[in-house]
Amino acid sequence: MADNRPIGVFDSGLGGLTVVKALQKLLPSESILYFGDTARVPYGNKSKNLIELYSTQISSFLYEKKCKAFVVACNTASAQALEVLQKTFPIPVIGVIEPGVNMAISTSKNGHIGVIGTVATIKSDAYEIALKNKNENVIVLNQPCPLFVPLVEEGWITGDVPKMVAKTYLKGMNADQVDTIILGCTHYPLLKEIIQSSANGDTILIDSAEAVATEVKQVLQKNDLITEISAQGKLESFVTDVPLRFEMLAHQFLGSPIAHVSTVTLH
Repeated sequence: MADNRPIGVFDSGLGGLTVVKALQKLLPSESILYFGDTARVPYGNKSKNLIELYSTQISSFLYEKKCKAFVVACNTASAQALEVLQKTFPIPVIGVIEPGVNMAISTSKNGHIGVIGTVATIKSDAYEIALKNKNENVIVLNQPCPLFVPLVEEGWITGDVPKMVAKTYLKGMNADQVDTIILGCTHYPLLKEIIQSSANGDTILIDSAEAVATEVKQVLQKNDLITEISAQGKLESFVTDVPLRFEMLAHQFLGSPIAHVSTVTLH
């Protein structure tokens, strides 16, 4: 039996649209409800309790919209709230950490893996724990990069300022001969060129959006939740605020203009 209910995807801001883009490419028949908590971005400097509260509020909203599965397209929320969401809602809830970890383990040649993310994501040790569970011999170097999200949100993704910030953040990883870096935030792919140019020449960056899309497909198939192939997937978006340069930022993340956007207030 086909299941034409939508997939719910949420992030603290618009960065999760990179995951939406990957889902649309792999699962074009699936409809998606995207929720960006743009009024309260970033999550990376907030407490675990607050991140759990925000994530539960958003998930409740999406559940009322009859979503058949959730994708927590936010590394901070995946690190801090995924377990609570999986216990609270009776549908599959998929985070972004595990898929990226699996890709990094299979990619790294010298076992030196770097993780860059928000303060909350790095402080949670979620990536290091997951990496060590896969291979206890890997050497993990964690680096919080709190300036990256506001740089992306302001549209500062090229030029001397982000390059100087990236070089400062990656100094330790370059010295440690890290050969694989996980982009532990959905905003960071927009800084991929800057980050790549600031890393050692042979360093490979792991953008987990494609890996997440693959996992979502497997979960939907396993649970008989796949939409009928003949359907044409639609994207409906919700935000808690319309920030400055909203259309420009959304276009950057999604790769195409964003339509059908509603502003909502969460309680």
